[in-house]
Amino acid sequence: MIKLSRRTTTAAALTILALGGTVAATAPASAATSTTKAAAAATYNGACGTGYKVIDSTPVGNSGKVFVTWNASTGKNCAVTVRNAVGNKINMRVTLDALGDSDAPAVDSGTYTSYAGPVYVEGRDSCIAWGGTIGNASAEDSGHCG
Repeated sequence: MIKLSRRTTTAAALTILALGGTVAATAPASAATSTTKAAAAATYNGACGTGYKVIDSTPVGNSGKVFVTWNASTGKNCAVTVRNAVGNKINMRVTLDALGDSDAPAVDSGTYTSYAGPVYVEGRDSCIAWGGTIGNASAEDSGHCG
């Protein structure tokens, strides 16, 4: 039978704990990287105002999203194009159209740091189409008939 001194046993235990702490300390670094990537995705910024709820969104390349909202009490739809991250001014655009009516689509276009819009259309008794541009990326979609 091998008899170890208390000092040897304590040293071995501390070494094992230290190695385990090193492994545990490095694990969150990779988790932080994936959390940072997820945080970069565009989120609705509330620009349409009180009472508007997001009903759809369409990615604009890898640069951001167009968010479409609806306000049941006013009967209006709203759209806003939001970048993934605030940056230098860049050409941005948002369009929203109530299909079948004779009015021109609602459009906001310019050079912005974070979002274009909001734009509004009457949404009752019509379908809508929306689109957005961020730099060279653009997207369009339609649906949500009310």
